[in-house]
Amino acid sequence: MGRMTLGPEDRTAAEALDARDPLAFARGRFSVPEGVVYLDGNSLGALPSGVRAAVLDAVDRQWGQDLIGSWNGNGWWTLPERVGDRIGALVGAAPGQTICGDSTSVQLFQALTAAARLRPDRRVLLTDAANFPTDQYLADAVARLLGLEARRVDPAALEVGPDVAVVALSAVDYRTGELWDVEEITRKAHAAGAVVVWDLCHAAGALPVDLDGLGADAAVGCTYKYLNGGPGAPAWLYLPRRHQQAADLPLTGWTGRADPFGLAGAYEPAEGVARARIGTPPVLSMVAVEAALDVWDGVDLAAVRAKSLALGDLLITMADGLREYGLTVVTPRAGARRGSQVSLRHEKAYELGQALITRGVVGDFRAPDLLRLGLAPLYLRYVDVWDAMHALAGILAANEHEAPRYRRDQTAVVT
Repeated sequence: MGRMTLGPEDRTAAEALDARDPLAFARGRFSVPEGVVYLDGNSLGALPSGVRAAVLDAVDRQWGQDLIGSWNGNGWWTLPERVGDRIGALVGAAPGQTICGDSTSVQLFQALTAAARLRPDRRVLLTDAANFPTDQYLADAVARLLGLEARRVDPAALEVGPDVAVVALSAVDYRTGELWDVEEITRKAHAAGAVVVWDLCHAAGALPVDLDGLGADAAVGCTYKYLNGGPGAPAWLYLPRRHQQAADLPLTGWTGRADPFGLAGAYEPAEGVARARIGTPPVLSMVAVEAALDVWDGVDLAAVRAKSLALGDLLITMADGLREYGLTVVTPRAGARRGSQVSLRHEKAYELGQALITRGVVGDFRAPDLLRLGLAPLYLRYVDVWDAMHALAGILAANEHEAPRYRRDQTAVVT
């Protein structure tokens, strides 16, 4: 009966992989609940151990005792640039090119509008037809604002004509986990004279990215997935130095002005990436992100990528043993085409996900039929993947997911 024939020696092999894991030390930097296999890291990363103390200090001492003096004395004012540079180091951006603050939607609106304004003589904005809905909505909104035409395309068959101003894509497909060839797409777009905006929400912290080396024109990403910044944590924007002076950003808030405390009536952009600041930074959230980034100290991103692919290989191999139950692997098998998740297709994917939760395995669901399993190498072990797939095998063999209590409640939040 598929992988239900697995014996204890198979888990022993996974334990041996954990014993040789060069990233095993990183798990101790997280608060992972006992008895939980957490595979939802591509929607919300686990809690880094140092975040609680940092946030409590920001509330009790910095806010409670130091009050307004904390903007200078405790570095609140410089959080956007300081945190931005630390994120930039994880995505191949030299200092002074990445800013943190505001939501992913706001940062994407900023990037798309500024990018389109760099090519005022062109009238087309390309985005992925299967991109995350917000990316598509904002592409449409920017097109309406600037009088452009927003077109949906397939990144695998991308053609960039002379009328294209901006190519705006996600590096990793959020549903299937497919990783696009960011180097080739960027090269093709630049050869046609277009600028490129990358959404790295499902890439930053999961795989090595070299934004400077790519010659990317702009990039955005969240911090609450593989960067573990917490629910609703602020997003970041990458704006390379070569575009900073010419960038015409649509949202011109007071903190991005050359002399913000001069409170002048006319806007004059600050030098460098600071011009991408908008309003007062969300201090408590950014303190959490800054503390969360400590988990990356001493971590080799190449090792993160190697472990991510190995975890995915194990998951895919075990999923292949469950084909008789109608389970298929959607994510590309080739490592070069895979992000840090594996998506499985099943007609009862939602119910399977709910049944897994009762066994302590937390993944997530993507309509209409995908069970999405995120692989966060810093805190996920090989035995976690083995246990999760063994639990899935047991559920399928016993038809546990057919129980009425697992049917989808249309009012429930599905992240």
